[in-house]
Amino acid sequence: MEDAYKPGEARDADLAILERYLASLNQLGNSQKTVVAYRRDCRHFLRYVARDGREFPREIDYRFLRRYAAHMANAKYEKSSISRKLSAVRGLFRFCRSEGLLEFSPADSLSSPRQPKKLPVVLRPSEVESFLEAIEIRKPLGLRDRAIFELMYSCGLRSEEVINVRMSDIDFEQEEIRVTGKGDKTRILPVGEVAIYAIREYLKKGRPDLVSEGEEGAVEVDALFLSARGKQLGTSDIRRRTTKYVRMAAVKTRTSSHVFRHCFATHLLEGGADLRAVQELLGHASISTTQRYTHVSGAHLRRVYEKSHPRARR
Repeated sequence: MEDAYKPGEARDADLAILERYLASLNQLGNSQKTVVAYRRDCRHFLRYVARDGREFPREIDYRFLRRYAAHMANAKYEKSSISRKLSAVRGLFRFCRSEGLLEFSPADSLSSPRQPKKLPVVLRPSEVESFLEAIEIRKPLGLRDRAIFELMYSCGLRSEEVINVRMSDIDFEQEEIRVTGKGDKTRILPVGEVAIYAIREYLKKGRPDLVSEGEEGAVEVDALFLSARGKQLGTSDIRRRTTKYVRMAAVKTRTSSHVFRHCFATHLLEGGADLRAVQELLGHASISTTQRYTHVSGAHLRRVYEKSHPRARR
């Protein structure tokens, strides 16, 4: 007899399979952020299954999955959202097959909607400088913010990576930093002298005040960058500070803090860096992810060509 369920709500048995799948993702080293996203997207699918009155996974076929994709398209979901949800569903069915719940996965041939390729937003070096110079460094929070963004631009760090930097991760003697990225993968990165100087200034004149002004026990926080209350920062703090300084510097760009990662990669390639080296510095698993920056730096190559080739212009 089927479990009782309310229309539109996933059955408990289906959710139990989902939780086993998510546990397997944890064991494979996926980030908590990824697991949370897969839980949300798979629950969305399982609610659709329950609404149709089908048994998961046995009664789900390719035609049903196409209908689910069409349902999201008709509901005006963004193509990126549909693609993400279908990817999560494909993973869920692969897990069901590995667990012996299915002989084959009906989602293996399920394709995602084609999305237009978006080039990353990149600032010119002069715009990056304007952004950094807009940060007032006479107070502890200003010293902290300057050190944060100098480090992000110097090393191409993600927001989540920079907030997780510990005091012990910085090697001032070697001018290096140890960073833990996606999938808990660790990489050792060189740090530019300007960023090293900004971090030293923050540690000397900024961080001690943030620790002392924090709540009791804040001194035990090992995070390099602290909030005004002496606690570890969150990625939302980085987004807000990015928005603030973009406005102050009058830089025309989207306010994603990821822009410094884009600038880091593009400016390295424009300066002649090897694509494989940039891949290692960014921590990309596939070089195809890094290659999108070659399209951005193509404008720079065009300028070099027109300036250097004797027959580039009439």
